[in-house]
Amino acid sequence: MELKPKSRLEIESIVQDAISNAVDFVEGEISEERIKAPRYYDGEVDLGVEEGRSKVVATKVRDTIRAVKPSLMRIFLSTAKPVEFTPKGPEDVANAEQATEFMHHEFTRLNGYRVINDAFQDALVKKQGIVKAYWMMYPEVEIYSFTDLSDDEYTYLIEDDNVSVIEHSMELSRQKEKGELCIESVPPEEFFINRDARSLTDAYVVAHRSDMRAGDVIAMGFDPEIVFNLDSLESGSDMAQEETFERRGYDMDTSDEDEQDPTMKNVTITEAYMRIDADGTGVPVLHKFTCGGTSYELLDFEPCDEVPFAKFEIDPEPHTFYGRSLAEIVIDDQDAATSVLRSILDNVAMTNNPRLGIVEGAVNIDDVLNNEIGAIVRMRQPGAVQELSVPFTAGQTLGALTYLDSLVESKTGVSRASMGLDP
Repeated sequence: MELKPKSRLEIESIVQDAISNAVDFVEGEISEERIKAPRYYDGEVDLGVEEGRSKVVATKVRDTIRAVKPSLMRIFLSTAKPVEFTPKGPEDVANAEQATEFMHHEFTRLNGYRVINDAFQDALVKKQGIVKAYWMMYPEVEIYSFTDLSDDEYTYLIEDDNVSVIEHSMELSRQKEKGELCIESVPPEEFFINRDARSLTDAYVVAHRSDMRAGDVIAMGFDPEIVFNLDSLESGSDMAQEETFERRGYDMDTSDEDEQDPTMKNVTITEAYMRIDADGTGVPVLHKFTCGGTSYELLDFEPCDEVPFAKFEIDPEPHTFYGRSLAEIVIDDQDAATSVLRSILDNVAMTNNPRLGIVEGAVNIDDVLNNEIGAIVRMRQPGAVQELSVPFTAGQTLGALTYLDSLVESKTGVSRASMGLDP
């Protein structure tokens, strides 16, 4: 088989197919569980409720996760510096100390505590916590003013391609490229990976899909005409919208902003990382592909060194990328504990406030419905009102709650005695 370089159209087709398959896998098999788990964390259950009965929920998922997370945070952040470089020899001591100080400074500047906290929360509730670390380049413009310039000096200054003349009298702007380290926690519903992937390193495609303002995309150097024609996730799949809604807790309608300023319009941008033989050498090379819209139109691609993501997970499954979250492990226990707790409260309520049986026509109904303490009930004959007593059985049921608590403790390792995990 003869190898030859791939055209841009061929590359676009390969990338679009890979991203679409990854999105179908995640939204078809993973998203439903990730939508259910946050609902249970927020104190919801799928159990039905009868009118007039207890609606209380035993928040096992939230209580367990809130007990675990502080211990996890202490493991990573209890030391003075979260990252420390160890020298291999005496000649490396100075460099290791300098690298450690630099990373500590960057971790603090980038609010590393919040990034780690968000990643742990996602891992505990939504299967995976994804962190993206990358180097961002951006233009910085400086303004310079000059007076009494000769023709030669003026010509010399404006020969630089990065210099623009603001006023001939003489004011210049000079654009310089600057860069900085960026670390951010990626919402799980924005991250996609192919079905057969076992890790980030062996994945066929890893993609980060998110909405961006059109103006920010144009500032990255893309053609405004192309950018303004891109659509956004607001017109995407129902599953994507539902998972985003569960995270935000509200719909984000930007239609008014779009009408007032087109540069504020939301457009979908997908960064995909794939190994592909674009040059026909027979050796696939890792590339970063930037695609626009929900149809993943190829905007740009370039070779890169590594996939800029790291994942945190709670309960890994062998030979697959997605394991189970702590929320999934405890969901059934929340249903069971809620059912038992509701029955206990209903029993207590019916025991303390028993229903009444009356002889029709022999009792004043308004008096019966009046719950005021000491109120008189007018009867035309003795025994026209009697209590329908309910036996108190809640005391015998309390042991079931204790048993369910012990089940959660055995599954998670978090008990009232330890109040967290052993670091």
